Formats: sequence, structure tokens, C-alpha cells
Amino acid sequence: TTLHSFLLEHFLLFLLYTWTCAAYSLALFGWNYFFCADEDCTFNSVVVHLVRVMTVLCIGAFLFTSSMLMNVCYGLMTGIGTIDRLKKKATNTMSQSDEEPIPLKDVFGIQGYHTWPFPVDPVFDDYDRIMGYSTPQRLAREQQFMERKTPANTPDIVPAPTMELPSCVNDFLPV
Repeated sequence: TTLHSFLLEHFLLFLLYTWTCAAYSLALFGWNYFFCADEDCTFNSVVVHLVRVMTVLCIGAFLFTSSMLMNVCYGLMTGIGTIDRLKKKATNTMSQSDEEPIPLKDVFGIQGYHTWPFPVDPVFDDYDRIMGYSTPQRLAREQQFMERKTPANTPDIVPAPTMELPSCVNDFLPV
């Protein structure tokens, strides 16, 4: 689940956006071009050829993104990636898989549902578990944090030995 988890949301959104655009374009072409049965609906021959080419491209994009969306959904539901699935099919070991489904909070983060359709970076509750590793900088920060922790009975603020203000503060006080 390394970098895969971090980019899975963006890949899934890219597929959904492309699928939506292809479906909308096909619906628009069908409505404006193929269902035109009026005498006033005459198109230039260049427009006819462009619509045919765009229809072929939209059908290709629609089928490809549909297939990719099904692969991603299968991967989320089973926890098996495409390459692992193909390896297991080749060796006939699909029934021996012990992977768990991928929770949606591991893909979209712990933000609200309203952020899911937008390409924002997800915020994870346990970044190291999601990524599968920890960076040296993160480990150093956590080590410094743990070293700074003091026992509960030691006060954080130590009283000054005298009540006198330092000389640098006295310079700013009015006379």
C-alpha cells in the first residue's frame, strides 16, 4: 500500500472524470446528431466526419475507463492489485489469497465525504501504516517529541530565582 494508497484517490478521480466526460459527449452527440430527424438538421460534411471520429474516440475512452474502473473497484473490494491478481491467476492460487479489502478511509483519508469528488491530497490518521514506511525526518521529529516529554509531576514553567526584570526589558520601560 505504499505510494499506491496516496495516488489511488487521484487515479480513481481521473477515471471518474474521464468516464463522465466520455458519457456526456456520447449523450450529446446522440442527442444532437443521431436523433436529428428534422429537415432543418443538415450538417456540413466536415462536421459529420468530425462527429464520427469523436464518437469513435468517446466510445474507446468510455470502454477503457469502464474497464479500469472495474479493476480499481475489484482491487478495493478484494485488496488484490492487478499485477498480483494476474500472478495468482497464472499460478492458479486465487483461492489462497488472504488480502483484506481496502477501507475507503485508506484511499480518501479521514476528511469528510464532501472532499471525495475533489482532487485534494488525503489526510490519513496513521500516515506510516498507510504508506508502509516512515521517513527519517518523521522518525527524528517523533524521537524529539518523545525526548521532550517530562513526567507529570514536573512543572513546565520554572519560577525565576529573583523578582527583578532583566536589563533588556528595563530598556523598553518608560522612565
